[in-house]
Amino acid sequence: MRRIGMVIAGLLALVVLGVAVFSFVTVRRSFPDTTGEVQISALKGDVTVQRDGRGVPQIYADTPEDLFLAQGYVHAQDRFYEMDFRRHVTAGRLAELVGDAALDTDKYVRTLGWRRVAEQELALLDDDTLRLVNAYARGVNRYIDGRSSAELSLEYAVLGLTGPSYRPERWTAVDSLAWIKAMAWDLRSNMTDEIDRVLSTEKLTVDQVEELYPDYPKGHATIVGDQGTVVDGSFSSGRGPSTTGLARTAVAALEAARDGAEALPALLGTGDGIGSNSWVVSGDRTATGRPMLANDPHLAPSMPGIWYQVGLHCRTVDEACPYDVSGFSFSGLPGVVVGHNAKIAWGVTTMYADVADLYVERVTGDTYEYAGQQVPLETREETFEVAGGEPETITVRSTRHGPILSDLDDDAAAVATTRRAQDAAAGTAAGTSYEVALRWTALDPKPTIRAVFSLGRAQDWEQFRVAAKQFTVPSQNLVYADVDGNIGYQSPGTIPIRTTGDGRWPVSGWDPAYEWSGSVPFDQLPTVYNPDEGFVVTANNKVIGDQYPVNLGADTAAGYRSERIRDLISGRSASTGEGLTVDDMARLQTDTYNANAARLVPELLTVPLDTTYYSQGQEVLAKWDFMQDADSPGAAYFASVWRHLLARTFHDELPEGQWPDGGERWFAVVDRLLDRPASRWWDDVTTPGVRETRDQVLADAMRDARDELTMIQSRDPGEWRWGTMHRLELVNPTLGDSGVGLVDRLFNRGPYKIGGGNGIVDATSWDAAKGYEVTAVPSMRMVVDLDDLDRSRWINLTGASGHAFHEHYVDQQDTWRAGRTLPWAFSREAVDEATDDTLTLTPVP
Repeated sequence: MRRIGMVIAGLLALVVLGVAVFSFVTVRRSFPDTTGEVQISALKGDVTVQRDGRGVPQIYADTPEDLFLAQGYVHAQDRFYEMDFRRHVTAGRLAELVGDAALDTDKYVRTLGWRRVAEQELALLDDDTLRLVNAYARGVNRYIDGRSSAELSLEYAVLGLTGPSYRPERWTAVDSLAWIKAMAWDLRSNMTDEIDRVLSTEKLTVDQVEELYPDYPKGHATIVGDQGTVVDGSFSSGRGPSTTGLARTAVAALEAARDGAEALPALLGTGDGIGSNSWVVSGDRTATGRPMLANDPHLAPSMPGIWYQVGLHCRTVDEACPYDVSGFSFSGLPGVVVGHNAKIAWGVTTMYADVADLYVERVTGDTYEYAGQQVPLETREETFEVAGGEPETITVRSTRHGPILSDLDDDAAAVATTRRAQDAAAGTAAGTSYEVALRWTALDPKPTIRAVFSLGRAQDWEQFRVAAKQFTVPSQNLVYADVDGNIGYQSPGTIPIRTTGDGRWPVSGWDPAYEWSGSVPFDQLPTVYNPDEGFVVTANNKVIGDQYPVNLGADTAAGYRSERIRDLISGRSASTGEGLTVDDMARLQTDTYNANAARLVPELLTVPLDTTYYSQGQEVLAKWDFMQDADSPGAAYFASVWRHLLARTFHDELPEGQWPDGGERWFAVVDRLLDRPASRWWDDVTTPGVRETRDQVLADAMRDARDELTMIQSRDPGEWRWGTMHRLELVNPTLGDSGVGLVDRLFNRGPYKIGGGNGIVDATSWDAAKGYEVTAVPSMRMVVDLDDLDRSRWINLTGASGHAFHEHYVDQQDTWRAGRTLPWAFSREAVDEATDDTLTLTPVP
């Protein structure tokens, strides 16, 4: 028996060793070579790829074609599975990769027609842009050619265990252009708010709904101030009727449209937390006497992070090869999206321009009503291949306004039936149903990719504005600085002019009065150059005051972050008499001050609680400095109070899908209610005969929070920690949610305890309707010093590599979480000094 046991033990040891060796070999099989020499037939000359200790590449070439070909090659080395996943999403072909679980996503994307529009945009590209986009695609293909799926990424090896072998298709220019449609979708502004306003009228009056979407706070500054307007056709430094009281069938169609939208994966993120901070400071306010620029986009966390750091350098910068640019790119897209070149720097934040409207359409059979006439619907068939399943075909219907979104939900089938019954009872035409169509600027072909290349080449303010004019979708705030000491701001994008209505409510598709009458000319969009106060701050706040003749978008952030940034910039100069440094700018990016708490806590401290046990929570608040750091007991307790306060105030009157997420809009809503202690909102309508008041709700919320933290953390308030509740998990977008623990652990990282929160400069958002887990983060941080570009700093959420277990898979996360940044080498001397690995790409002889 001992001998048998020894044999069994030996066999088990061999099995374990074999699994370990297999796993090690499989995992490392896709790691790219970053040293040596590789011959590539499409190259005209040698290209060097120099990587620093974090694996970040700086690419040097003699021609633009070689430069962007090499970028495609390097992107594919580090992030090809991410690129392949994205193109499957943007083409509505994700089910081909992961099975029928993705079929609803595919149907929605095909209905929107992202790739169809991208194909149309390809034909609109000028020769130079087309040549560079195609060069990038050739670089991707030179890397994937001859490699098996498992040699490209571990994800393919895991997917291969459950299905037939998958072979990625060759990359095309359209694959790159379609990714811009995905970005535009996630940053499309207020489509969900339009739907939610109507759905809320099921229980509320229109006036009550409007209270939940307050105007921009009067004391908060807009980006360019309240002085500029349009004069003589150029920019120089009211609400219309809305569709309300819709029939219930129209409401059901809106619900169907919303449910379909929510089924689509958020590649960048959704909700109140999606936005960004950026600011630019003139030399009058800096220690060097030259401008500095900071940017940190707030997007959904993912594994790997959304951004990819890269430098693109022509060895000789001249008219023939004008690129010498470094910054953050998206894998799958050529060029640098945010960063700097040798002369200028730029940053972006979401503008929340309202570029999409929902039209409620009256549909009868194969026609819809418009201007008193029945117009034929446009239709097309879309067929979906499904891994491990049978193909499926749907019919996409469109009106003059755009695709019908309400076809994408099973509930839509009941809409027509209900409407027919109503029509019969009313004696009107039978067979009419309500559907919901989307008009969205991104569905009109206008290739934004041109702007990416133009920004990289721009050398001054005028050339920057030429590039900004090409930035059609998504509409983003653009901030600017240059080495000559200038700073500025520009609103870009295709922003519709509405003849009737303001874009806040769905409108009647059958009424021509609600048509768009073109878009705002670029020269009339808000801009500012070298403002008197010496800085520009954008944090998704309102762009300009009400004197501006066009409504750019009503559902912007309420300005709490922007006010804090402005205060810190002004206060630093006033309190010390010294100019801002790069370190000051980086510290400002991680500021955790909670302006909502500063408003609410004094009210909480005036409310008496009946026991020592409950009043201990108030004692924590009394000692709290309103900083929402990860180790803060006060931040933990306040977050719980805030969540329970929102629930007790609003859950009784709002449908579950419209419960408050706790972001900046809700700061403004509650701020107004605090001055109205007897408001009907404080009353719980589910307790007939009892009229709750503000102080009762505040007290109950504090009791709820005390009980919750006692249960999930400790009875001792001194042991409460915000980071214990507020955790960040980095999840692979496909296999990270497999439900198989071993597979999830292969690709996901975390959870990590972090600080920050909603409406805070360090914007690590969470959804108060669901829990405290992080839903959006500063996806990168950068500070550019225009006095010495090599003093600039940057950091990525995860790392350069998309290969699980690679040393650069998540090697920037600890630094990011600690609020620190990394040196950003730009000059050739600084890059050479920082280089750890060099790969040379050479032409085939």
